[in-house]
Amino acid sequence: MNNHQLFNRSPQYAETLSINSNLIDYNVDVPISLMKSIEGKYFVGTAINLRFGNATNAWARLYNPLDSGVNLYVNTWTVSDIYSTPYSVQIWFNSTPPGLIQNSQSVTPSNSAISPQPQPRVLLQYAIAVRGLPTSGTLAYGRFGLAGTTINSEEEGKFIFPPGGSYLIFVSNPQSPTLPGSGNISFGWWEEPILQ
Repeated sequence: MNNHQLFNRSPQYAETLSINSNLIDYNVDVPISLMKSIEGKYFVGTAINLRFGNATNAWARLYNPLDSGVNLYVNTWTVSDIYSTPYSVQIWFNSTPPGLIQNSQSVTPSNSAISPQPQPRVLLQYAIAVRGLPTSGTLAYGRFGLAGTTINSEEEGKFIFPPGGSYLIFVSNPQSPTLPGSGNISFGWWEEPILQ
């Protein structure tokens, strides 16, 4: 059928097309992160201006408190805005980190249409200019970034931590340890209540 034939069809044909299009059965795959956001279980947050270098390191983590009542599902993370030095990223599971632990205030539910806004049980914590490495836990994997590059990963919720567990990103610059550095670490995650 050419365009001329299509546009010269009767009004009844056009009406039939309109009616039939309403009968289409849609089949849509919804990403799990979108579904968890709709449910009010998805959160995002960042720790900014994490200073390291000059023989010190920095870290940020998602920490699931012992009394949270939820399991933590890590979905995404990003290390960004490190311009002055190449850097190393280590991912630690369930470790005890060095330094003075602070809680980030830059945390929000991803779904701002829900009222009242859900509050996360998981804490986004960080420390700057620390000496030494995390202890206990497991060094799971690592990455390396050049100055000015961003490292990120979509984990799709495959890293799951019960109360007391944590997912920590440790940043250092071992190839140029005398250079100062600073950057941001961001996370996306969801929380599921633990059924008793």
